[in-house]
Amino acid sequence: MRWVWAATALLFFVAFGSGPPLTPLRVAVASAGMAAAARSELATAGCPPGTAPDNDACVHLTRNAEDGTFAPAAPNAHHEKSGRLAQYEQIPRLPDRPKDYDAYRYPIPPGLPNGHFVVSGYDLDRPDSEQRRAPTLSHVGHGGLDLPQAKGTPVKNLALEHQEGDAEVLYTGWLFGKTVVTRNTLREGGRLREYVVLFGHLDSIGAGLSPGATLKEGDVLGGVGDTSSPSLVHLHYEVRRVREGVDLGKVPAGAQLVADSVSVVCDPRNVLPLK
Repeated sequence: MRWVWAATALLFFVAFGSGPPLTPLRVAVASAGMAAAARSELATAGCPPGTAPDNDACVHLTRNAEDGTFAPAAPNAHHEKSGRLAQYEQIPRLPDRPKDYDAYRYPIPPGLPNGHFVVSGYDLDRPDSEQRRAPTLSHVGHGGLDLPQAKGTPVKNLALEHQEGDAEVLYTGWLFGKTVVTRNTLREGGRLREYVVLFGHLDSIGAGLSPGATLKEGDVLGGVGDTSSPSLVHLHYEVRRVREGVDLGKVPAGAQLVADSVSVVCDPRNVLPLK
C-alpha cells in the first residue's frame, strides 16, 4: 500500500504546488479474509430488530432522523349506512410508528382526563365492522382525529415529521365547518412529497389568515369550535398525501383539495411529531 500513498502525495503536490500540507483521507479497506469473517459474524449473531445485513453492517430498514419512509396506499372498503360498499384508498399506520395516540404532539393541549388527546381516532384501516358509526353521521368511517378542547382554545400550527420549510395556507372558509387547509412538504423515501392538512370545526379563523400565507411552528391558525358539529366542541385534524402528478396550484380551493382524485387519506400517526 506504500506506493498508493506515495502516488497520492505526488498528485497533491503537482496539483496544488507547495501550499499548506494536506492530510489525506484514509479509508480502511478490509481484506477478503476480514470481510468474510465479518459476514460470518453477522450471519451468526444476526442484526437487531428493524435492521438487516448490508455487506458488513446492519442497516436500518425504516425511517431515520433525516429521511422518512414512503408509505404506499392500500385499498380498503366499508359499507355506508345505505348498505352500499364504498371502496377507497388509504395510507395505514406504518409499523414503526407508535400505536398509542398519546405518544405524539398535537396542535392543541390534551382535553381528556389524565392528559389524553384523542376522543375518536383514525379507523379507515380497520375491518368494516370496527369503523365508526352513529345515527347522526352522514359518513361511515373516520379519516382523521377528533381532539376535544374548550371552545376558543388556540389551534397552533404543528411542523410534521421530516417537514421542510413552513406550511402554506391553501384554503380558509367553510368545509368541515370553519376550516383551514395547509400544504406541508415532507421528505420521504429520498424525495419531497406534498401533504394537505385539514383543521376543521373551528370557532374562528386566525386574523388576517388567507391563502398564500405561511405558518411557522406555533403560529395560531384559529380556535377550537363546534361549527357544523353542534354541541360537540373539538378539532377535526386530518392528513392527506397529494397524489403523484397533481399540481395543487391548479386544484380549486375548497372541497377539491380533499377529493380522492387529488389526495389520499393518511393515518396522521405517520407524520405527527413524537413527544
